[in-house]
Amino acid sequence: MSEKETVGTFLGAVMKNDPATMREIANTDYIQHNPFIPTGLEPFIQMLPVLQENGTTAENIRMFQDGNYVFMHNIWRNAKPFGADEMVSFDIIRLDDNGKVAEHWDAMTPLVKETASGRTQTNGPTTATDLDKTEENKALAKAMVEDILMGKNPNKITEYISSEQYGQHNPGIKDGLAGIVEAVEYLTSKNNMFKYTKIHKVLGEGNFVLTVSEGEWSGKKQAFYDLLRFENGKAVEHWDVIQPIPGEGLANDNGMFGF
Repeated sequence: MSEKETVGTFLGAVMKNDPATMREIANTDYIQHNPFIPTGLEPFIQMLPVLQENGTTAENIRMFQDGNYVFMHNIWRNAKPFGADEMVSFDIIRLDDNGKVAEHWDAMTPLVKETASGRTQTNGPTTATDLDKTEENKALAKAMVEDILMGKNPNKITEYISSEQYGQHNPGIKDGLAGIVEAVEYLTSKNNMFKYTKIHKVLGEGNFVLTVSEGEWSGKKQAFYDLLRFENGKAVEHWDVIQPIPGEGLANDNGMFGF
């Protein structure tokens, strides 16, 4: 199987409560960064009946690959074990040199029905193009987070984001540069602007790049997952998941980052 096929098979085995397949394609010392799931394969398998009892299902919307990392955009339904009936997640799986599932990171947020832009949290293009521009786009995404979201050079926003088209999937922000400006002005007026403090990982395939960052918002430490789609050297679409980083009730001590 390819890396993407292995990850798809693993996700399917989780949904079907199929421990035999999971043991075949994943390491016994599977490292878990979801703070509410125990680390190790067998402790994870022991939790699967809870998902079956709730009828939890996952729909994969996007799947991309960067080296031995596969990153996904998923919708979870009947997902109350994860916090809400419907959830949106980004999931990252690292495969080891033998092609086995070795490590998992994610961030999840409740699915919102009505959004500021009218777009959903997951719709839009799903297929990577410009595969020869992966590294160029990853560098752009990293610089954009540093300059705009970490505040190094916020006046450079038009160098990174298209002024002609910017599809916004954050449920609270409208489309375009104007939507970003409006959101920043509102959050700043409430003294509640996003604060990005560290980029932990940048993964890309062609014109899609996912950045995983750490910061603060609403008085809490947060994990920020931002997926950007690029065209001609500018970001033209954005999806995200923001999840508070818990400090108690943890099922493992691996942290939500540690790449």
